Amino acid sequence: MRLGADRARVRVPATSANLGPGFDTAGMALGLYDDVEVRALGASEVQVDVVGEGADDLPTGADHLVVRALHHALDHVGAPRTGVHLVCRNRIPHGRGLGSSAAAVVAGLLAARALVAEPEALDDDVVLRLATELEGHPDNAAPALLGGATLAWSEGQAVRATRIDVHPTVVPIAVVPPSRLSTSHARGVLPAEVAHGDAAWQAGRAALLVEALGRRPELLFDATGDRLHQQQRRSVMPESLALVDALRAHGVPAVVSGAGPTVLVFGRTAAGDERPVDHRVTDADRALDEVFGGAMGGWRILRLGLSDDGALWRRLP
Repeated sequence: MRLGADRARVRVPATSANLGPGFDTAGMALGLYDDVEVRALGASEVQVDVVGEGADDLPTGADHLVVRALHHALDHVGAPRTGVHLVCRNRIPHGRGLGSSAAAVVAGLLAARALVAEPEALDDDVVLRLATELEGHPDNAAPALLGGATLAWSEGQAVRATRIDVHPTVVPIAVVPPSRLSTSHARGVLPAEVAHGDAAWQAGRAALLVEALGRRPELLFDATGDRLHQQQRRSVMPESLALVDALRAHGVPAVVSGAGPTVLVFGRTAAGDERPVDHRVTDADRALDEVFGGAMGGWRILRLGLSDDGALWRRLP
């Protein structure tokens, strides 16, 4: 396949995975975005300019994750591996459980879609499968690609995802710590096996999560319970789990975002409140104020809301 364009721009949202009980399955796109501009070069040179998050420590050559994903997609459709100049404007915090690596992967795959002459060869099904090959699991890639809240699953080589409804009063709030934690470290402390009773309990909460997100947000506290991964990670993110405990003691649905250490809070606003999400008052605000007591200690509260559109791409003249 030949290339059909030489410049493109991609925007990809942050994501939160698991949402409590939906381990490696449930995810949600959040209103914080990385922007990537790609320009194909005639030579084989690869140059990456990073602005914002990761500017001081990310690779600037062919080993950059966006470039690796771009080349993976070009190889898949039989297009030539062109040299590229990337400009990455990163806003998603790295190493915080907000899907920065999935955003980079999806950005590279959609950049390839924009560059090739037949973008339909990299439709959403193909992109999700390629992203899962690079990420290892689809729970972040699915909402980054499709937007909204998603459930993703695999069967053999096939990877699929579907969107699920989110009630308009639900406002996702990310509480971001100053410290980082690698996904591999967070996954490394999980046990190889779980008790049958815990698995059955978790399945019930995961099913309830779909109903609570879409139609019964008053059930979100019960629906975000977890027995499979959060407490097992307490040793590597004690402050995050302490915050989850404190917020849940106030009746607030709070979970570890992805592999952490960010904490995701499900706030609720009054019905019909159509103000910008960062101006809405939620039922979680008082609890957050009381828990922190005005001393944030480097933590940031980001009232992000839901990203309904997911990743967007367009060719540039």
